[in-house]
Amino acid sequence: MTTTTAINQLFPQPLWQWFEQICAIPHPSGHEQALSLHIQAWAKQRGLALVEDQVGNLIIRKPATAGMEDRKIVVLQAHLDMVPQKNADKVHDFVTDPIQPWIDGDWLKATGTTLGADNGIGMASALAILGSDEIKHGPLEVLLTVDEEAGMTGAFGLQGGMLEAEILINTDSEQEGEIYMGCAGGVDAEITVPLQWQAATAGHLAFTLAIAGLKGGHSGVNIHLGRGNANKLLARFLAGHAVELDLALSAISGGSLRNAIPREAQCSFSLPADQADLLQQRVAQYQSILQAELSSAEPALKLTLSSAPAPALSMQVGPQKTLINLLNSCPNGVMRMSDEIAGVTESSLNLGVVSTQEQSVTILCLIRSLIDSGRQNIESSLQSLSDLAGAKLALSGCYPGWKPDTSSAVMSIVNDTYESIYHKKPEIMVIHAGLECGLFKQHYPHLDMVSIGPTIRYPHGPDEMVNITTVGQYWTLLLAVLERIPARSK
Repeated sequence: MTTTTAINQLFPQPLWQWFEQICAIPHPSGHEQALSLHIQAWAKQRGLALVEDQVGNLIIRKPATAGMEDRKIVVLQAHLDMVPQKNADKVHDFVTDPIQPWIDGDWLKATGTTLGADNGIGMASALAILGSDEIKHGPLEVLLTVDEEAGMTGAFGLQGGMLEAEILINTDSEQEGEIYMGCAGGVDAEITVPLQWQAATAGHLAFTLAIAGLKGGHSGVNIHLGRGNANKLLARFLAGHAVELDLALSAISGGSLRNAIPREAQCSFSLPADQADLLQQRVAQYQSILQAELSSAEPALKLTLSSAPAPALSMQVGPQKTLINLLNSCPNGVMRMSDEIAGVTESSLNLGVVSTQEQSVTILCLIRSLIDSGRQNIESSLQSLSDLAGAKLALSGCYPGWKPDTSSAVMSIVNDTYESIYHKKPEIMVIHAGLECGLFKQHYPHLDMVSIGPTIRYPHGPDEMVNITTVGQYWTLLLAVLERIPARSK
Protein backbone atom coordinates (compact mmCIF):
# COMPACT_ATOMS: atom_id res chain seq x y z
CA MET A 1 0.00 0.00 0.00
CA THR A 2 1.49 3.32 -1.07
CA THR A 3 1.90 5.93 1.66
CA THR A 4 2.52 9.67 1.64
CA THR A 5 5.15 9.50 4.39
CA ALA A 6 8.28 11.47 3.48
CA ILE A 7 11.32 9.24 3.08
CA ASN A 8 13.46 11.55 5.18
CA GLN A 9 11.09 11.09 8.12
CA LEU A 10 11.62 7.32 8.35
CA PHE A 11 13.69 5.73 11.12
CA PRO A 12 16.59 6.32 11.39
CA GLN A 13 16.18 9.86 10.10
CA PRO A 14 19.88 10.71 9.56
CA LEU A 15 20.34 7.64 7.35
CA TRP A 16 17.21 8.23 5.29
CA GLN A 17 18.01 11.91 4.86
CA TRP A 18 21.32 10.90 3.32
CA PHE A 19 19.72 8.23 1.16
CA GLU A 20 17.28 10.78 -0.23
CA GLN A 21 20.24 12.96 -1.23
CA ILE A 22 22.00 9.95 -2.80
CA CYS A 23 18.91 9.15 -4.90
CA ALA A 24 18.74 12.76 -6.10
CA ILE A 25 22.30 12.72 -7.52
CA PRO A 26 22.85 10.33 -10.47
CA HIS A 27 25.64 7.85 -9.71
CA PRO A 28 25.68 4.81 -12.01
CA SER A 29 28.97 2.95 -12.35
CA GLY A 30 31.53 5.17 -14.06
CA HIS A 31 29.58 8.33 -13.28
CA GLU A 32 30.04 8.77 -9.55
CA GLN A 33 31.81 12.14 -9.70
CA ALA A 34 28.81 14.35 -8.95
CA LEU A 35 27.94 12.35 -5.85
CA SER A 36 31.59 12.20 -4.82
CA LEU A 37 31.93 15.99 -5.09
CA HIS A 38 28.75 16.46 -3.06
CA ILE A 39 30.11 14.25 -0.28
CA GLN A 40 33.52 15.94 -0.40
CA ALA A 41 32.00 19.39 -0.04
CA TRP A 42 29.93 18.21 2.91
CA ALA A 43 32.91 16.56 4.61
CA LYS A 44 35.04 19.70 4.25
CA GLN A 45 32.22 21.81 5.67
CA ARG A 46 32.08 19.45 8.67
CA GLY A 47 35.82 19.76 9.15
CA LEU A 48 36.43 16.05 8.53
CA ALA A 49 39.77 14.81 7.22
CA LEU A 50 39.34 13.77 3.59
CA VAL A 51 41.49 11.97 1.02
CA GLU A 52 40.60 11.17 -2.60
CA ASP A 53 42.99 8.60 -4.00
CA GLN A 54 44.26 8.22 -7.55
CA VAL A 55 41.26 6.15 -8.74
CA GLY A 56 38.58 8.27 -7.05
CA ASN A 57 38.00 6.38 -3.79
CA LEU A 58 37.13 8.59 -0.83
CA ILE A 59 38.57 8.08 2.65
CA ILE A 60 36.98 10.26 5.34
CA ARG A 61 38.22 10.24 8.93
CA LYS A 62 36.46 11.22 12.14
CA PRO A 63 38.03 11.30 15.63
CA ALA A 64 36.67 9.15 18.43
CA THR A 65 33.95 10.46 20.70
CA ALA A 66 35.00 11.40 24.23
CA GLY A 67 36.21 8.45 26.29
CA MET A 68 36.65 6.10 23.30
CA GLU A 69 39.96 7.34 21.96
CA ASP A 70 41.71 4.09 22.85
CA ARG A 71 39.44 1.85 20.75
CA LYS A 72 40.62 0.04 17.64
CA ILE A 73 40.20 2.05 14.47
CA VAL A 74 37.22 0.88 12.38
CA VAL A 75 36.67 1.52 8.68
CA LEU A 76 33.06 1.53 7.46
CA GLN A 77 33.06 0.59 3.79
CA ALA A 78 30.54 1.07 0.99
CA HIS A 79 30.65 1.75 -2.74
CA LEU A 80 29.59 4.97 -4.46
CA ASP A 81 28.06 3.51 -7.61
CA MET A 82 24.78 1.77 -8.37
CA VAL A 83 23.58 -0.63 -11.08
CA PRO A 84 21.64 1.19 -13.85
CA GLN A 85 18.74 -1.05 -14.88
CA LYS A 86 15.26 0.00 -16.01
CA ASN A 87 12.11 -1.43 -17.53
CA ALA A 88 11.92 -1.17 -21.31
CA ASP A 89 8.99 1.27 -21.18
CA LYS A 90 10.66 3.55 -18.62
CA VAL A 91 12.17 6.77 -19.95
CA HIS A 92 15.18 7.38 -17.72
CA ASP A 93 18.78 8.50 -18.22
CA PHE A 94 20.82 7.24 -15.28
CA VAL A 95 23.59 9.77 -15.97
CA THR A 96 21.30 12.80 -15.69
CA ASP A 97 18.03 11.74 -14.03
CA PRO A 98 17.50 11.22 -10.29
CA ILE A 99 16.12 7.99 -8.90
CA GLN A 100 12.45 8.32 -7.92
CA PRO A 101 11.90 6.35 -4.69
CA TRP A 102 8.48 5.67 -3.19
CA ILE A 103 7.14 3.88 -0.14
CA ASP A 104 5.01 0.77 -0.58
CA GLY A 105 4.02 -0.47 2.85
CA ASP A 106 7.21 -1.57 4.59
CA TRP A 107 9.26 -1.42 1.38
CA LEU A 108 11.02 1.37 -0.46
CA LYS A 109 11.01 0.96 -4.23
CA ALA A 110 11.92 3.00 -7.30
CA THR A 111 9.73 3.98 -10.22
CA GLY A 112 10.67 1.60 -13.03
CA THR A 113 14.39 1.54 -12.25
CA THR A 114 16.89 0.09 -9.84
CA LEU A 115 16.70 1.84 -6.48
CA GLY A 116 20.38 1.91 -5.57
CA ALA A 117 19.77 0.57 -2.07
CA ASP A 118 22.71 -1.61 -3.13
CA ASN A 119 24.89 0.01 -1.76
CA GLY A 120 23.26 3.41 -1.12
CA ILE A 121 21.83 2.35 2.23
CA GLY A 122 25.26 1.28 3.48
CA MET A 123 26.79 4.51 2.18
CA ALA A 124 24.05 6.55 3.83
CA SER A 125 24.62 4.80 7.16
CA ALA A 126 28.35 5.59 7.11
CA LEU A 127 27.76 9.24 6.20
CA ALA A 128 25.05 9.58 8.86
CA ILE A 129 27.50 8.34 11.50
CA LEU A 130 30.13 10.79 10.29
CA GLY A 131 27.61 13.61 10.63
CA SER A 132 26.39 12.73 14.12
CA ASP A 133 27.55 14.41 17.33
CA GLU A 134 25.69 11.87 19.48
CA ILE A 135 26.72 8.39 18.30
CA LYS A 136 29.45 6.78 20.42
CA HIS A 137 32.39 5.32 18.52
CA GLY A 138 36.16 5.00 18.47
CA PRO A 139 38.34 6.45 15.70
CA LEU A 140 36.55 6.04 12.38
CA GLU A 141 37.46 5.83 8.74
CA VAL A 142 34.86 5.68 5.99
CA LEU A 143 35.97 4.16 2.67
CA LEU A 144 33.73 4.82 -0.34
CA THR A 145 34.94 2.99 -3.44
CA VAL A 146 34.18 3.69 -7.10
CA ASP A 147 32.91 1.41 -9.85
CA GLU A 148 32.26 -1.63 -7.67
CA GLU A 149 29.37 -2.89 -9.76
CA ALA A 150 31.06 -2.67 -13.16
CA GLY A 151 34.60 -3.80 -12.39
CA MET A 152 35.64 -3.20 -8.76
CA THR A 153 37.98 -0.49 -10.05
CA GLY A 154 38.12 1.22 -6.66
CA ALA A 155 38.97 -1.93 -4.73
CA PHE A 156 41.60 -2.93 -7.31
CA GLY A 157 43.10 0.56 -7.17
CA LEU A 158 43.20 1.02 -3.39
CA GLN A 159 46.84 1.22 -2.38
CA GLY A 160 48.48 -0.02 0.79
CA GLY A 161 49.10 2.56 3.49
CA MET A 162 45.87 4.47 2.86
CA LEU A 163 43.90 2.89 5.71
CA GLU A 164 44.88 2.89 9.38
CA ALA A 165 42.06 0.66 10.63
CA GLU A 166 42.33 -2.79 12.19
CA ILE A 167 38.67 -3.66 11.59
CA LEU A 168 36.57 -3.29 8.43
CA ILE A 169 32.77 -3.40 8.42
CA ASN A 170 31.47 -3.85 4.89
CA THR A 171 27.88 -2.59 4.48
CA ASP A 172 27.09 -4.31 1.17
CA SER A 173 25.16 -7.35 2.43
CA GLU A 174 21.49 -7.74 1.59
CA GLN A 175 19.78 -9.84 4.25
CA GLU A 176 19.00 -8.73 7.80
CA GLY A 177 19.85 -11.41 10.34
CA GLU A 178 22.80 -12.71 8.35
CA ILE A 179 26.45 -11.93 9.03
CA TYR A 180 28.80 -12.52 6.12
CA MET A 181 32.36 -13.69 6.69
CA GLY A 182 33.28 -14.69 3.12
CA CYS A 183 32.31 -14.22 -0.51
CA ALA A 184 32.91 -15.56 -4.01
CA GLY A 185 35.63 -14.40 -6.34
CA GLY A 186 35.01 -13.91 -10.03
CA VAL A 187 36.24 -13.11 -13.53
CA ASP A 188 34.73 -11.49 -16.61
CA ALA A 189 34.59 -13.62 -19.76
CA GLU A 190 34.15 -12.09 -23.21
CA ILE A 191 33.48 -14.38 -26.16
CA THR A 192 33.83 -12.87 -29.64
CA VAL A 193 32.10 -14.86 -32.37
CA PRO A 194 33.15 -13.86 -35.93
CA LEU A 195 30.41 -13.13 -38.47
CA GLN A 196 30.16 -13.08 -42.23
CA TRP A 197 27.36 -11.24 -43.99
CA GLN A 198 25.47 -11.60 -47.23
CA ALA A 199 22.84 -9.56 -49.02
CA ALA A 200 19.40 -10.20 -47.57
CA THR A 201 17.11 -12.19 -49.83
CA ALA A 202 14.62 -10.01 -51.69
CA GLY A 203 10.97 -10.76 -51.00
CA HIS A 204 11.54 -12.27 -47.56
CA LEU A 205 9.50 -10.98 -44.65
CA ALA A 206 11.31 -9.40 -41.70
CA PHE A 207 10.41 -9.75 -38.04
CA THR A 208 11.70 -9.00 -34.55
CA LEU A 209 11.22 -11.56 -31.80
CA ALA A 210 11.54 -10.21 -28.26
CA ILE A 211 11.50 -11.89 -24.85
CA ALA A 212 10.63 -9.60 -21.95
CA GLY A 213 8.94 -9.50 -18.55
CA LEU A 214 11.58 -11.57 -16.73
CA LYS A 215 12.59 -10.73 -13.17
CA GLY A 216 16.33 -10.64 -13.76
CA GLY A 217 18.26 -9.76 -10.63
CA HIS A 218 21.72 -10.07 -9.12
CA SER A 219 23.80 -12.69 -10.90
CA GLY A 220 25.25 -13.88 -7.60
CA VAL A 221 22.54 -13.45 -4.99
CA ASN A 222 19.68 -14.61 -7.26
CA ILE A 223 21.44 -17.11 -9.54
CA HIS A 224 20.10 -20.15 -7.65
CA LEU A 225 16.43 -19.14 -7.87
CA GLY A 226 15.76 -20.71 -11.28
CA ARG A 227 14.86 -17.47 -13.03
CA GLY A 228 14.88 -17.31 -16.80
CA ASN A 229 17.86 -15.89 -18.66
CA ALA A 230 16.47 -14.01 -21.66
CA ASN A 231 19.59 -14.64 -23.75
CA LYS A 232 19.43 -18.37 -23.16
CA LEU A 233 15.69 -18.56 -23.78
CA LEU A 234 16.05 -16.75 -27.10
CA ALA A 235 18.95 -19.00 -28.13
CA ARG A 236 16.85 -22.05 -27.29
CA PHE A 237 14.12 -20.94 -29.69
CA LEU A 238 16.60 -20.25 -32.48
CA ALA A 239 18.35 -23.58 -31.95
CA GLY A 240 15.03 -25.38 -32.28
CA HIS A 241 13.54 -23.52 -35.23
CA ALA A 242 16.07 -21.45 -37.22
CA VAL A 243 16.73 -24.26 -39.71
CA GLU A 244 13.11 -25.37 -39.86
CA LEU A 245 11.92 -21.82 -40.63
CA ASP A 246 14.90 -20.88 -42.83
CA LEU A 247 15.59 -17.85 -40.61
CA ALA A 248 18.33 -15.42 -41.63
CA LEU A 249 19.44 -13.36 -38.61
CA SER A 250 20.34 -9.70 -39.03
CA ALA A 251 20.90 -8.85 -35.34
CA ILE A 252 20.70 -10.35 -31.87
CA SER A 253 21.03 -8.64 -28.50
CA GLY A 254 20.07 -9.07 -24.87
CA GLY A 255 20.91 -7.98 -21.36
CA SER A 256 22.86 -4.87 -20.42
CA LEU A 257 25.21 -5.89 -17.57
CA ARG A 258 27.37 -8.95 -17.11
CA ASN A 259 26.46 -9.09 -13.40
CA ALA A 260 22.68 -8.88 -13.88
CA ILE A 261 20.52 -11.80 -15.03
CA PRO A 262 19.19 -10.58 -18.40
CA ARG A 263 15.51 -9.73 -18.36
CA GLU A 264 15.10 -8.94 -22.06
CA ALA A 265 16.53 -10.17 -25.36
CA GLN A 266 15.60 -9.76 -28.99
CA CYS A 267 16.63 -10.80 -32.48
CA SER A 268 15.79 -9.52 -35.95
CA PHE A 269 15.57 -11.83 -38.95
CA SER A 270 13.95 -12.47 -42.30
CA LEU A 271 12.39 -15.62 -43.69
CA PRO A 272 10.44 -16.81 -46.75
CA ALA A 273 6.93 -15.42 -46.85
CA ASP A 274 5.41 -18.90 -46.92
CA GLN A 275 6.97 -19.61 -43.49
CA ALA A 276 5.32 -16.67 -41.71
CA ASP A 277 2.30 -18.66 -40.48
CA LEU A 278 4.50 -21.47 -39.17
CA LEU A 279 6.69 -18.86 -37.41
CA GLN A 280 3.69 -17.50 -35.55
CA GLN A 281 2.67 -21.04 -34.56
CA ARG A 282 6.15 -21.85 -33.25
CA VAL A 283 6.34 -18.64 -31.24
CA ALA A 284 2.93 -19.33 -29.69
CA GLN A 285 3.96 -22.90 -28.89
CA TYR A 286 7.21 -21.72 -27.31
CA GLN A 287 5.35 -19.15 -25.23
CA SER A 288 3.16 -21.96 -23.87
CA ILE A 289 6.18 -24.16 -23.14
CA LEU A 290 7.95 -21.40 -21.22
CA GLN A 291 4.83 -20.46 -19.31
CA ALA A 292 4.45 -24.08 -18.21
CA GLU A 293 8.11 -24.44 -17.26
CA LEU A 294 8.57 -21.06 -15.58
CA SER A 295 5.07 -20.30 -14.28
CA SER A 296 6.32 -19.74 -10.73
CA ALA A 297 9.71 -18.19 -11.41
CA GLU A 298 8.64 -15.94 -14.30
CA PRO A 299 4.88 -15.32 -14.30
CA ALA A 300 5.18 -12.14 -16.44
CA LEU A 301 7.33 -13.70 -19.20
CA LYS A 302 6.18 -12.64 -22.65
CA LEU A 303 7.25 -13.30 -26.24
CA THR A 304 6.43 -10.63 -28.80
CA LEU A 305 6.68 -11.12 -32.56
CA SER A 306 6.44 -7.95 -34.65
CA SER A 307 7.05 -6.95 -38.25
CA ALA A 308 10.33 -5.17 -38.94
CA PRO A 309 11.92 -3.22 -41.81
CA ALA A 310 13.64 -5.41 -44.37
CA PRO A 311 17.37 -5.69 -43.55
CA ALA A 312 20.08 -4.97 -46.12
CA LEU A 313 22.29 -7.78 -44.82
CA SER A 314 21.83 -11.08 -43.06
CA MET A 315 24.27 -13.53 -41.49
CA GLN A 316 25.69 -16.26 -43.67
CA VAL A 317 24.34 -19.69 -42.86
CA GLY A 318 27.54 -21.19 -41.43
CA PRO A 319 28.45 -18.39 -38.98
CA GLN A 320 24.80 -18.05 -37.96
CA LYS A 321 24.58 -21.75 -37.12
CA THR A 322 27.81 -21.56 -35.13
CA LEU A 323 26.56 -18.54 -33.19
CA ILE A 324 23.22 -20.14 -32.34
CA ASN A 325 24.87 -23.40 -31.27
CA LEU A 326 27.36 -21.55 -29.09
CA LEU A 327 24.66 -19.50 -27.35
CA ASN A 328 22.45 -22.53 -26.87
CA SER A 329 25.22 -24.71 -25.43
CA CYS A 330 26.97 -22.06 -23.34
CA PRO A 331 26.77 -22.93 -19.61
CA ASN A 332 24.58 -20.68 -17.51
CA GLY A 333 23.32 -20.60 -13.94
CA VAL A 334 24.48 -22.68 -11.00
CA MET A 335 27.37 -24.95 -11.91
CA ARG A 336 27.89 -26.46 -8.47
CA MET A 337 26.61 -26.08 -4.92
CA SER A 338 29.07 -25.87 -2.05
CA ASP A 339 29.96 -29.08 -0.23
CA GLU A 340 31.11 -27.15 2.82
CA ILE A 341 28.32 -24.60 3.26
CA ALA A 342 24.78 -25.96 2.93
CA GLY A 343 22.50 -24.03 0.60
CA VAL A 344 25.26 -21.81 -0.83
CA THR A 345 26.22 -21.76 -4.50
CA GLU A 346 29.87 -22.64 -5.03
CA SER A 347 30.28 -21.82 -8.73
CA SER A 348 28.08 -20.13 -11.31
CA LEU A 349 28.06 -18.47 -14.70
CA ASN A 350 25.82 -15.66 -15.92
CA LEU A 351 25.48 -15.19 -19.69
CA GLY A 352 24.74 -11.52 -19.19
CA VAL A 353 25.05 -9.56 -22.43
CA VAL A 354 24.80 -10.36 -26.15
CA SER A 355 25.44 -7.64 -28.74
CA THR A 356 25.92 -7.57 -32.52
CA GLN A 357 28.76 -5.61 -34.13
CA GLU A 358 29.78 -5.22 -37.75
CA GLN A 359 32.05 -8.27 -37.85
CA SER A 360 31.14 -10.24 -34.74
CA VAL A 361 28.74 -10.97 -31.92
CA THR A 362 30.06 -10.31 -28.41
CA ILE A 363 28.95 -12.38 -25.42
CA LEU A 364 29.75 -11.10 -21.92
CA CYS A 365 29.64 -13.52 -18.99
CA LEU A 366 30.51 -13.31 -15.31
CA ILE A 367 31.97 -16.38 -13.65
CA ARG A 368 31.77 -16.59 -9.84
CA SER A 369 33.16 -19.20 -7.48
CA LEU A 370 34.03 -19.60 -3.82
CA ILE A 371 37.14 -21.54 -4.86
CA ASP A 372 39.75 -20.81 -7.52
CA SER A 373 39.55 -24.31 -8.98
CA GLY A 374 35.81 -23.94 -9.51
CA ARG A 375 36.32 -20.70 -11.41
CA GLN A 376 39.12 -22.24 -13.45
CA ASN A 377 36.96 -25.24 -14.36
CA ILE A 378 34.30 -22.95 -15.86
CA GLU A 379 36.99 -20.91 -17.63
CA SER A 380 38.23 -24.15 -19.19
CA SER A 381 34.71 -25.09 -20.34
CA LEU A 382 34.26 -21.71 -22.02
CA GLN A 383 37.66 -22.02 -23.68
CA SER A 384 36.77 -25.43 -25.08
CA LEU A 385 33.42 -24.18 -26.33
CA SER A 386 35.04 -21.13 -27.93
CA ASP A 387 37.69 -23.28 -29.61
CA LEU A 388 35.03 -25.55 -31.08
CA ALA A 389 33.13 -22.53 -32.42
CA GLY A 390 36.19 -20.74 -33.79
CA ALA A 391 35.49 -17.91 -31.36
CA LYS A 392 37.88 -15.93 -29.18
CA LEU A 393 37.71 -16.00 -25.37
CA ALA A 394 39.19 -13.17 -23.29
CA LEU A 395 39.26 -13.26 -19.48
CA SER A 396 39.73 -10.07 -17.47
CA GLY A 397 39.16 -8.41 -14.11
CA CYS A 398 39.78 -11.52 -12.04
CA TYR A 399 39.22 -10.77 -8.36
CA PRO A 400 39.78 -13.06 -5.38
CA GLY A 401 37.17 -14.38 -3.02
CA TRP A 402 37.14 -13.50 0.64
CA LYS A 403 38.23 -16.59 2.54
CA PRO A 404 36.20 -17.13 5.73
CA ASP A 405 38.00 -16.61 9.05
CA THR A 406 36.15 -18.57 11.71
CA SER A 407 38.35 -16.98 14.41
CA SER A 408 37.35 -13.42 13.46
CA ALA A 409 37.01 -11.25 16.56
CA VAL A 410 34.74 -8.69 14.89
CA MET A 411 32.46 -11.46 13.65
CA SER A 412 32.08 -12.62 17.27
CA ILE A 413 31.32 -9.07 18.37
CA VAL A 414 28.63 -8.66 15.71
CA ASN A 415 27.20 -12.09 16.48
CA ASP A 416 27.01 -11.48 20.25
CA THR A 417 25.67 -7.95 19.79
CA TYR A 418 22.92 -9.14 17.44
CA GLU A 419 21.90 -11.88 19.87
CA SER A 420 21.82 -9.47 22.82
CA ILE A 421 19.60 -7.00 20.94
CA TYR A 422 17.23 -9.34 19.11
CA HIS A 423 17.37 -12.42 21.38
CA LYS A 424 18.03 -14.80 18.53
CA LYS A 425 21.11 -16.07 16.78
CA PRO A 426 22.04 -14.56 13.41
CA GLU A 427 23.10 -16.75 10.53
CA ILE A 428 26.85 -16.76 9.84
CA MET A 429 27.08 -16.92 6.06
CA VAL A 430 29.25 -16.90 2.98
CA ILE A 431 27.68 -15.02 0.07
CA HIS A 432 27.85 -16.01 -3.61
CA ALA A 433 28.48 -12.44 -4.69
CA GLY A 434 31.52 -10.28 -5.21
CA LEU A 435 32.14 -8.17 -2.14
CA GLU A 436 35.29 -6.05 -2.22
CA CYS A 437 36.72 -7.61 0.95
CA GLY A 438 38.88 -10.16 -0.85
CA LEU A 439 40.67 -7.39 -2.74
CA PHE A 440 41.22 -5.35 0.43
CA LYS A 441 43.02 -8.32 1.95
CA GLN A 442 45.75 -8.07 -0.70
CA HIS A 443 47.10 -4.79 0.70
CA TYR A 444 45.67 -5.07 4.20
CA PRO A 445 46.03 -8.73 5.23
CA HIS A 446 45.68 -7.80 8.90
CA LEU A 447 42.15 -6.41 8.52
CA ASP A 448 39.50 -8.25 10.52
CA MET A 449 36.39 -8.01 8.33
CA VAL A 450 32.67 -8.63 8.49
CA SER A 451 29.73 -7.66 6.27
CA ILE A 452 26.19 -6.74 7.35
CA GLY A 453 23.21 -4.93 5.86
CA PRO A 454 19.43 -4.65 5.66
CA THR A 455 17.12 -6.82 3.56
CA ILE A 456 17.28 -5.85 -0.12
CA ARG A 457 15.24 -7.79 -2.65
CA TYR A 458 15.98 -8.09 -6.39
CA PRO A 459 19.16 -5.97 -6.53
CA HIS A 460 20.51 -5.25 -10.02
CA GLY A 461 16.98 -5.10 -11.44
CA PRO A 462 14.13 -2.56 -11.65
CA ASP A 463 12.17 -4.50 -9.01
CA GLU A 464 14.87 -3.71 -6.41
CA MET A 465 13.42 -2.82 -3.02
CA VAL A 466 14.68 -2.41 0.53
CA ASN A 467 12.73 -3.34 3.65
CA ILE A 468 12.30 -0.24 5.79
CA THR A 469 12.06 -2.03 9.13
CA THR A 470 15.30 -3.93 8.52
CA VAL A 471 17.12 -0.68 7.75
CA GLY A 472 16.30 0.38 11.30
CA GLN A 473 17.46 -3.00 12.62
CA TYR A 474 20.72 -2.78 10.68
CA TRP A 475 21.30 0.75 12.00
CA THR A 476 20.67 -0.29 15.59
CA LEU A 477 23.07 -3.21 15.23
CA LEU A 478 25.77 -1.12 13.58
CA LEU A 479 25.73 1.54 16.30
CA ALA A 480 25.80 -1.09 19.05
CA VAL A 481 28.76 -2.84 17.40
CA LEU A 482 30.70 0.42 17.16
CA GLU A 483 30.15 0.99 20.85
CA ARG A 484 31.53 -2.50 21.63
CA ILE A 485 34.76 -2.25 19.64
CA PRO A 486 37.60 -3.19 22.02
CA ALA A 487 40.62 -1.12 22.95
CA ARG A 488 43.81 -1.26 20.92
CA SER A 489 46.63 -3.45 22.16
CA LYS A 490 49.25 -1.46 24.05
